[in-house]
Amino acid sequence: TGTLKDDNIVFDTTDAKVAEENGIFDEKTAYGPVIVCIGEGQLIPGLDKKIEGKEAGKEYDINLTAEESFGKKDAKLIQLIPTSRFKKDKVQPMPGMQVNIDGITATIKSVSGGRTLVDFNHPLSGKDLAYKINIKRIVEHPKEKIQAYLKLQIGLKDIKVEMKDNVAEIELPIPKEAQEELAKKLKEITGVDARFATPKEEKK
Repeated sequence: TGTLKDDNIVFDTTDAKVAEENGIFDEKTAYGPVIVCIGEGQLIPGLDKKIEGKEAGKEYDINLTAEESFGKKDAKLIQLIPTSRFKKDKVQPMPGMQVNIDGITATIKSVSGGRTLVDFNHPLSGKDLAYKINIKRIVEHPKEKIQAYLKLQIGLKDIKVEMKDNVAEIELPIPKEAQEELAKKLKEITGVDARFATPKEEKK
């Protein structure tokens, strides 16, 4: 569970009860323990470093400075944009509203006349954070490591993986070029070779 250190506001959690109690529950989110690969950028940099080497079965309180999490606010990323640009897209800009501009998420700071002040910094930039982490267990088996890595990196769950003679056979239809890069990364993480195959269609 992550909180803003200064005012103790919860902004992220894997605990459904905590999410409900703090008004951030999302029905589309799958709450519960998450398997992450340390050192692979699946967590924010500071948290990634501070979790490394921690013991399973223990709970830790980890504090992060703004520099260790989402960085300091960059004044160059706060810009004035004509309000007409939003109205053209049928959007009525209001302070605090999050908008997508050219594929980048930004937060509206203020609206004055024909100009809108927009902040392209991460919403949590410039803030010190506090995390409460419960390490359930250390994942050891290559098959589980591969499935967890692919779930977080590609967004696909229940990927079929079979281990044969220290080789992981993975049912995943991806281009050959991508297979080579992914196999290299999986070898680095798990120590086993990977082969990819197209999932077989079930006979009706």
